[in-house]
Amino acid sequence: MSSDAIAIMILIGVFLLLLVMRVSVAVSMGIAAIATYAYLKLPLQLIVQYTVGGVNVFTFMAVPFFILGGELINQGGIGDRLIKLADELIGWVHGGAAMVNVLASMFFGGISGSAAADIASLGPIEIKLMESQGFTRDYATGLTCATAVQGMLIPPSHNLVIYAVAAGNVSIAALFLAGLPAGIFLGLVLGVYSFFYARRRGYATGHRFNLKNTGKAFLSAFGGLMTIVIIFCGVSFGIMTATESAAVAALWSFLCAFIIYRDVPLRKYYKIASSAIKTLSTIMILLAIANTFGWVVAYLRIPNKIAAAVLSLTDNKFLILLLINSVILGLGCIMSISSILIIITPIMVPILKALDYSLVQFGVVMILNLGIGTLTPPVGASLYIGSAISGLGVTRTAKALLPFYLMMVIALLALMYIPVLTRLLGAW
Repeated sequence: MSSDAIAIMILIGVFLLLLVMRVSVAVSMGIAAIATYAYLKLPLQLIVQYTVGGVNVFTFMAVPFFILGGELINQGGIGDRLIKLADELIGWVHGGAAMVNVLASMFFGGISGSAAADIASLGPIEIKLMESQGFTRDYATGLTCATAVQGMLIPPSHNLVIYAVAAGNVSIAALFLAGLPAGIFLGLVLGVYSFFYARRRGYATGHRFNLKNTGKAFLSAFGGLMTIVIIFCGVSFGIMTATESAAVAALWSFLCAFIIYRDVPLRKYYKIASSAIKTLSTIMILLAIANTFGWVVAYLRIPNKIAAAVLSLTDNKFLILLLINSVILGLGCIMSISSILIIITPIMVPILKALDYSLVQFGVVMILNLGIGTLTPPVGASLYIGSAISGLGVTRTAKALLPFYLMMVIALLALMYIPVLTRLLGAW
């Protein structure tokens, strides 16, 4: 057996063994990398070099600002205003509360970029509103969890930024241009399903449409909506880099939370910043160690070997994409989003290039895929948050999500095989 084959066995074996022993992903990758470096007699100084290099990436500088801005919006009183605006815009249709749920999550996702924040902030209000129109708590909870995934696709999505770093040389602006229509498309799929469900069950409509009240709701939510404009337009039209737009958006979010709306006292900023730092620290440690792990993966040419193996099974592009997404969907049930993005993306890039498949389109598909994973046991964070705010329990919440799993998979397949759905705002 060649030394490279033994090194691959050590790298993967140690990593998987430690994961089974419930060691954190970052520590597991670090120990596996050190063991492999030692076996290959590579200079251990490389570990320090590549660990530091993992976070010394200019593109990644946007992530801290996106996370801070999301926390400020999450805890700064924007949610109620967005729900009021969504209610005025679409609450008058059959089962209007369900439509409000979809639209409010679309708005909030375009500000916070976090599914978990969406569920935690808007969930209690959305579930109560839906129950008032006759929806069961199970259905309301399932829809609330499913619509929150829009936030992972609609800019600002720090997961899209992490994907751009992991994939290498992928434009964040292009990802944002692809992510916005993809997130809206997911919302349309969930909204259409909920509309016909409400009609079949005979649920009542909400209030009648009132242009004056809609205008008032829009003005009230304008400060929060401007965050979307700053980030999306700033990056997409080349006015600002992703990092610059993230910094400006974070500053604007601060002004909205503490000066314009003043729903929270300034002393709460320490708690908000601490929460953002905690989230950021987890991602940065993982990204740093993953770079060391990724270097030895590339050194052993593992991505090329996997690409060759997959392409040898079939030359059918449809089947290969289905296989790739099935693997990612399975991993999403047991690993965190950041871990999968950092570990799996570099492995998939050679396969996608061989298939002449757009890395931008795949980025959007991968994020949606992982969003579904956040709603599945045993590791789905969004599933547990939805369970907690609804009081249904994890098992019952997962059962309530069954029809929405199907809707999200349908949206996933459409985005995977119909490029125009991610190219509506321009070619990339």
